[in-house]
Amino acid sequence: MLFLEENLDFLVFGILGLMSFIMLWLVVERYVYYARICLHQFTHEQTLQIALTNHLTFIATVGSNAPYVGLLGTVLGIMLTFYQMGQGNGINIQAIMTGLALALKATAAGLFVALPAIVFYNMLLRKVDVLMAQWKALQDQKLYPDPNDQEA
Repeated sequence: MLFLEENLDFLVFGILGLMSFIMLWLVVERYVYYARICLHQFTHEQTLQIALTNHLTFIATVGSNAPYVGLLGTVLGIMLTFYQMGQGNGINIQAIMTGLALALKATAAGLFVALPAIVFYNMLLRKVDVLMAQWKALQDQKLYPDPNDQEA
């Protein structure tokens, strides 16, 4: 229990920080990839879909699981508060409320990580949809060339 008392915040915030760092790294990587992609090099729709959605699963996973990591920190913090209450001789309301308030910061941190992850994920999915539509338009142009575009 002493290990948890001393390291709970570091563990929870460390995990959330690592999740956030990797998520932001992947978001930047995706935006750079989308800016530089050459749609002409793809001949199959599924190949393009795979290339465009690479790493999006991790971003979605951060968005959906960061609140649970924060909630786990909150639950462990509350357990520690009750454990400390049980070890004491009396009930100190101020100590209980302080312990509970500090435990809730883990949930807030989890939400703080999850909300941008979900926003970035949705923005990237929209970009994937746009790029897929552009690729399909290019394929249609190859199949049905505009006769007015041919030079005389």
